[in-house]
Amino acid sequence: MSDITCGKASRGAVFLDRDGTIIEDRGYLSEPEDVVWYEEAFSALIRLSECFRLFIVTNQNGVGKGMISMEAVDRVNAYIASCLKRHSVPLAATYVCPHERGSGCRCMKPSPYFLEKAEGDFRIDLGRSFVIGDHPQDAELAENAGATGIYVLSGHGRKHRDEIPGDAIVADGIGEAAEVILERARLSGLSR
Repeated sequence: MSDITCGKASRGAVFLDRDGTIIEDRGYLSEPEDVVWYEEAFSALIRLSECFRLFIVTNQNGVGKGMISMEAVDRVNAYIASCLKRHSVPLAATYVCPHERGSGCRCMKPSPYFLEKAEGDFRIDLGRSFVIGDHPQDAELAENAGATGIYVLSGHGRKHRDEIPGDAIVADGIGEAAEVILERARLSGLSR
């Protein structure tokens, strides 16, 4: 989408699920060498970063279950951030919920807790923002925050496809999701 002119005034963001959205979902990742990027991830994120701030929002309930340590999650996330930086993709922040589902925490998706934190910390306009993910709770997260959700069929997306509303925006993967977002931004003037 090279015809999009992005100014620096936009306060829109793209909130990315991690596993199954930008990298393959390979269970509880504990080592950087276990990270496998989707082929189109870097090019898609480069294009998105020209118009939006990028955040990762990930549920890592394996920590709460005792299956993986928070240190391991931090190590993998640091590696992901360094790979993105090497590919000229600026990442504003990574937000992690380490709790088990049902624990009553306030940060697990689909709670908008981390999006609201980004809204305050980075002056993000959630109404001009997008959420990309491969689980129904990612679509719910977008709705709960007043953002636009893009449900991807990568990762667990195909398995849960019939659990999301029929009017949801669906893309094959991160590359197509980026194109949808950039086209919407171009048409509605949301790009920065």
